[in-house]
Amino acid sequence: MTETEKLKRAVQWLREADGLLVTAGAGMGVDSGLPDFRGADGFWRSYPALRRHQLTFQDMANPRTLVRSPALSWGFYGHRLRLYRRTEPHEGFHVLRRWASRMPNGAAVFTSNVDGQFQKAGFRDDLVAECHGSIHMMQCSEVCTDAIWSAAAFEPIVDDVECRLLNALPVCPYCGAVARPNILMFGDYDWIALRTEAQESRLNAWLGSVERPVVVELGAGKTIPTVRNFSERVSARVIRINPRDSGIASHRGVGFASGALHTLRLLDETLSGT
Repeated sequence: MTETEKLKRAVQWLREADGLLVTAGAGMGVDSGLPDFRGADGFWRSYPALRRHQLTFQDMANPRTLVRSPALSWGFYGHRLRLYRRTEPHEGFHVLRRWASRMPNGAAVFTSNVDGQFQKAGFRDDLVAECHGSIHMMQCSEVCTDAIWSAAAFEPIVDDVECRLLNALPVCPYCGAVARPNILMFGDYDWIALRTEAQESRLNAWLGSVERPVVVELGAGKTIPTVRNFSERVSARVIRINPRDSGIASHRGVGFASGALHTLRLLDETLSGT
């Protein structure tokens, strides 16, 4: 299928849909200036201090690192928290919202990103499902309770050269143990999934009300295929956008081997011109 034919098919699906499901991985944030941590070298470009220690993303996104070196762990997560707070969502988020505004059931989101960018861009909070949790929420590292609370009151001060937290560690308000982000880490048996489970329940209820969903999948890789698998379970009309892993069977959707913002603009221009 040619690019022109794929564009025509994708635009037809967008016109016929009564609801837009946006599914997204780390590649969605790249156009906003966020790193996607692809490979050790990519990760170390963002965190050169960790190259010296030969610590990878998998090492840092691990509850054992929080136990062994909480200041280092919170240096990493504190830096990310500050980054996500100050980052503005790129134009592509608003293109998606505009498409959804013309559909009877609007939009819902399923994302593996923990950055909160969809909510920041104005997507309905009650229709965003974050399958790996959110950096903007905290829980007790000792799981003394299943409570989850906002990280809004925590203002991390980080030594970016050493990737270490300089101010006091956040603590659980119930037992005083070190708090941690409410994020699913690698080898993580202590993540409290209640918030995500409630989000996914609301998303499934929304999907039950949509008769002709179209899925726009953005920057979701194959290494951890949770988002890609979810996209294909929901609909046979998947618009997959990924500069490296755009492949999809023709009976499941169409793929565009380019970045999120560029492709959304192209689709939007085609949609407006037809």
